[in-house]
Amino acid sequence: MNAKPVSLFVVVAALFWSCAAGAAPIRVRLIEGNFRGFLVLRALDGAAIAYGEVSQKPTGNLIECRTILRFKDGSLYDESATFSQKGVFRLEGYRLVQHGSSFPTLEVSFDRKSGQYKARSQAEKDGKEKTAGGKFVMPDDLYNGMALMLLKNLPGGAGATVHMAVFTPEPRVIEMEWSWEGEDQVLLGGRAMKTMRSLVKLKIGGLTGVIASLIGKSPPDLRYWLVAGDVPAFVRFEGAMFLNGPVWRLEMTTVEWPR
Repeated sequence: MNAKPVSLFVVVAALFWSCAAGAAPIRVRLIEGNFRGFLVLRALDGAAIAYGEVSQKPTGNLIECRTILRFKDGSLYDESATFSQKGVFRLEGYRLVQHGSSFPTLEVSFDRKSGQYKARSQAEKDGKEKTAGGKFVMPDDLYNGMALMLLKNLPGGAGATVHMAVFTPEPRVIEMEWSWEGEDQVLLGGRAMKTMRSLVKLKIGGLTGVIASLIGKSPPDLRYWLVAGDVPAFVRFEGAMFLNGPVWRLEMTTVEWPR
């Protein structure tokens, strides 16, 4: 198989995870339901570059989670993940649309019921767009767009290895290796609160992974922070949202009242 650059688009989702390390579905500890929160995406110097929201709502026996980021330069990131939660979390369908000057174009969708995917992508910004489609068999532990749900359901100190799909534009399934890296503190009204910091390593297997490492194009590490407690709460994501992209910070924010 010929190796080629891998365009990596991560759901923070996507916009934003008890088990030991090992590829297996994540067990449900906290049932998901209705939720809505507001987001700000910042450069590392603190400048806000995009605003948006994350929401969840039940649709029959499934839950739909959607993350939207609207950039100041007109770029758009719109990700949706539909999943079930009967004993374990199971991704049933996924859709991501991102376009604009902030990142390479990507439009991708796939679902478990049809077993099909469609993708349109660029290897890099201003590069040639390529399209693909066809059969796609989703592993039971495939979790595109479900980072926040999975993190909340990993017991403190436990790690996990699951999978996500990247598109070049053909699909490739890679490993996501989750581990808890340490603790930090945030302040709420002057009161210190403990956060748990999660490290996510994305691993490309086989010959492609070896070559990617040699040429310096291995997928970047990602980090998530959650306020600890019986009901963990997301407070920050930090990492690149595409291969060789800048490191950005995604945080929860509040609405502003007009003056």
